[in-house]
Amino acid sequence: MKPLLPLLTVSLFTLGACGLEKPPAKIVFPEDKTAAAPAPAPAAPAAPAAPAAPVDPKFAAAKTLYDASCASCHDAALMGAPKPGDKANWAPRIAQGIATVESNAIKGFQGKVGMMPAKGGSTLTDDEIKSIVAYLVEVSK
Repeated sequence: MKPLLPLLTVSLFTLGACGLEKPPAKIVFPEDKTAAAPAPAPAAPAAPAAPAAPVDPKFAAAKTLYDASCASCHDAALMGAPKPGDKANWAPRIAQGIATVESNAIKGFQGKVGMMPAKGGSTLTDDEIKSIVAYLVEVSK
């Protein structure tokens, strides 16, 4: 081991010296000597996007809760979560009855296609979950 000590010392010194250079505070590019092209005319303002379908006032609070707690999984269809408005995926769930859908959302559900953690892993109350389920069923009919 002693014969390798000088080699190790030189290697560590060399590697240590590589990191001593201070990077520049900011990168400065040389100025372009050619004439700058005229700036393009500003584009016409984009047409306003079509407004989203209005939410029934009785579901406004549920939509707010959904956006805050459920949308991250359901909008991306993670773990088999049905997207709001996806009639094909919601139809079999709705056919089981609203009480079953609420129970699965509150207690959790493990199915063939996906899974739903209890309350979606949130701290929402049972009544809040029921209101979200009612909102999702309404927009998915």
